[in-house]
Amino acid sequence: MINNQITDAESDRFEVESLKKDMGIDKYLYQYSAVPKIEVIKAVSQILGFPYVDLANSPIDSQAVGFIPESIARRYQIIPYQYNLKEGSIFLGTTDPLNTSIIDFLEKKTGKKIILALAEASQISKMIDMAYSQGLSPEVRDALKEYSPADSMKKLELTRGSIQEAPIAKIVSTILEFAIKSRASDIHIEPEEARTKVRYRIDGILHEKLSLPKSIHDALISRIKILSEMKIDEKRVPQDGRFTFKIQDEEVDLRVSTLPTVNGEKIVMRLLKKTGGIPSLLDLGLKGPQLKDIEEAITKPYGIILITGPTGSGKTTTLYSILSRLNKPSVNISTLEDPVEYQIPGINQVQTNPAAGLTFANGLRAFLRQDPNIILVGEVRDRETTQLAIQAALTGHLVFSTLHTNDASTAIPRLIDLGAENFLIASVLAAVVAQRICRQICPDCKTFYEPITKVQDNVKLVLGPLLPKIYQSKPIKLARGTGCNRCNQTGYLGRIAIFEVLKITSTINRMVIQSSSGKEIEEQARKEGLIMMKQDGYLKVLDGVTTIEEVLRVAET
Repeated sequence: MINNQITDAESDRFEVESLKKDMGIDKYLYQYSAVPKIEVIKAVSQILGFPYVDLANSPIDSQAVGFIPESIARRYQIIPYQYNLKEGSIFLGTTDPLNTSIIDFLEKKTGKKIILALAEASQISKMIDMAYSQGLSPEVRDALKEYSPADSMKKLELTRGSIQEAPIAKIVSTILEFAIKSRASDIHIEPEEARTKVRYRIDGILHEKLSLPKSIHDALISRIKILSEMKIDEKRVPQDGRFTFKIQDEEVDLRVSTLPTVNGEKIVMRLLKKTGGIPSLLDLGLKGPQLKDIEEAITKPYGIILITGPTGSGKTTTLYSILSRLNKPSVNISTLEDPVEYQIPGINQVQTNPAAGLTFANGLRAFLRQDPNIILVGEVRDRETTQLAIQAALTGHLVFSTLHTNDASTAIPRLIDLGAENFLIASVLAAVVAQRICRQICPDCKTFYEPITKVQDNVKLVLGPLLPKIYQSKPIKLARGTGCNRCNQTGYLGRIAIFEVLKITSTINRMVIQSSSGKEIEEQARKEGLIMMKQDGYLKVLDGVTTIEEVLRVAET
């Protein structure tokens, strides 16, 4: 039995089949069985007593790659994936860790200690292509060769224009270009004791893609600070800044944040695309009765519409999508945000500035004197802002805002906690939308399969009467991505939201006035047709848009 992947009976059968083909059991399992190749390799590494490396989740260590020429890596199918500066050791991924001759040859060539680890053949080939032919590593490796710590501070004292071609500037440009090409939303540059790691958030998941020597960390941070117009010599307190970066036809705004840590300053850059436009409500994943309920709520002349969910759940994007839908010359729209993420022509967008006295509450007061039709307040976070938002809705304005709650129904008790009167909430609340973001299945490597009975039963139980009729008499088929070059072997490409749209009916209005709990409001809303977030996710799973694992990851309660 391999890591609980096969039964004892299957093990006996595979052993007989491998003898018939005159090949080792490991090679037979690797080539002919349904056992994942990675599991076979892990088992072999345990038997041989060699370490195993999952190259798909290992960053490119530019220093390690720099020691091994591409011709040697391709000839021997090895990939350097880590360099230990203290011990002078290079770690290599290989399919043959017992090959001592390659160790002797490379130790003489590099003057470093060579340590082999077992890796999967296709991952090695892919990593060689990535490390030597494309992506981050070649440019970074070349820039590191040019970099000299001795004169880096001299260069940083010069004007911004005169350091454009410096090695550190090239490394920063390469990091940013890779982020744009790989559709990353954030870049994390994080110092550790012996290295600096670069991670990218792609489709909501962080991937470590690059490992840099610690010696360049300060120069790297200083370069980004110069671009962001921050104080280079201030390393004790967090700083914020922003700059614009352009590659070919794509232009992005980068919102930059620094944070002092025990190993040095950490930087996070949020990428905000200027090109590409704002998605429509359909593109976001709203359809059917949920889309109808939203459209009814946003066409009302006044009221409050709340979008709820944790940080990073796409609330701002949904609000921008709604505002773009409502934006026309006959309507005055004003927004108060922290910060303004996307600029929309025709809309008056204001960024809060607490240091200058421009808070959400003060800005909202000023808005009411600006003759608006529609107001967006970035977040309802205190008693004063809550009461002003309700007052704005009562005086004939359509107000949009966000709230940090886990689901739609608990937004109402949360408003009461923030000091809103029950009868006023009942008078102005038009709809509450809760949402999460799931990764979409890559269309290029999408395959369909029949899940086990337990999963099928769970889908039927969660969906209940929402289960499409076609699946009431035949097995459920689900989709998943097998991994390809386009999706970087993840099986996912792009993201889509799953929603819960609470329509405020007359019955729910009465429950609000009676201070009913969020659970009671949810039960009544379900009787009236509320599609829960998990149910919406499962419907998208049946449509082959996302996977059941993704829905459970973001919406399991």
